[in-house]
Amino acid sequence: MSIRDELPVFPRHVGIIMDGNGRWAKKRGLPRSAGHVAGAKVFKKIALYAAEIGIPCLTVYAFSTENWSRPPEEVSALMRLFKTYLQDAIDNFSDRDICIRFLGDSSVFPKELRELETYIARNSAGRKGMTLNIAMNYGGRAEITRAVRSLAQAVEAGNLRPDDIDEAMISNHLYTAGEPDPDLIIRPSGEKRISNFLLWQSAYAEFVYNDILWPDYTTKDLDDALREYARRSRRFGGVK
Repeated sequence: MSIRDELPVFPRHVGIIMDGNGRWAKKRGLPRSAGHVAGAKVFKKIALYAAEIGIPCLTVYAFSTENWSRPPEEVSALMRLFKTYLQDAIDNFSDRDICIRFLGDSSVFPKELRELETYIARNSAGRKGMTLNIAMNYGGRAEITRAVRSLAQAVEAGNLRPDDIDEAMISNHLYTAGEPDPDLIIRPSGEKRISNFLLWQSAYAEFVYNDILWPDYTTKDLDDALREYARRSRRFGGVK
């Protein structure tokens, strides 16, 4: 029996902050890049499993706007890893009913990486199964700023009145426009903070934290998080 059949409620959108790659490598006396390679393999396994059990939308935090401050050699290694795994996605996700979208400002990435993102997003756009959002060079504050700037430009051009701006309009100017807000956000690694991830969208998300470093994360850990979510009483500011 699938975990989805087991549970009385199931999230429409799950977010995962893939954290702990560097610490996983350090514990083993390996370079941080080895942790990122291990973490990327887990991402693939968890993404395919999420699609298999019927999670409609999955968003993974791969690279934040703040990650550029890491040592240059680590950033370079990440760019090479992204390229490898995007090429792998063309081969291994092409026969899956998964629509892949990229959240964040890709303009600063190397040209080859940008072209891979464009190719994957374009060729998977018509798929009706799970939507997989990969947040790369993403920051929640930057996303909201981008949305507000776009609305301000529309007001300046006379195409929009300030009084017309509401929460729904702002949501429709975010990278996740047209998608449900996350019901569940998972953060492995023992850290208990949101780290600029889906700030607007996570207003009423349930959070599950645990002490598992991301490269050690398994499908059983995801099942356990889904069970924990099913036990929560979601009130959205009201009373039940």
